[in-house]
Amino acid sequence: MVRQHVEYANSVWSHIRKAILQLLKKLKKRATKLIISLKHLPYMERLKVLKLPALQYRRLSEDMIEVFKLVHNYYDLQATVMTNFNTS
Repeated sequence: MVRQHVEYANSVWSHIRKAILQLLKKLKKRATKLIISLKHLPYMERLKVLKLPALQYRRLSEDMIEVFKLVHNYYDLQATVMTNFNTS
């Protein structure tokens, strides 16, 4: 439930603050420990059981998706400019 909000525009802000990334990792560790049957497992094992990628992997894959979109012209710059203009 939280993940979508936390990862919104991740490719833009994730490289800015290391402290934020540490807080996100701490939050994810804590959330995976809430599952009582997995609490005794190490963090990486909990991720494997829950089929959740590590934060580094998610950031890398999202960055690659952004580059792909830019290279293959999947962004409509006119729509982006108009959207930003209308919300200002």
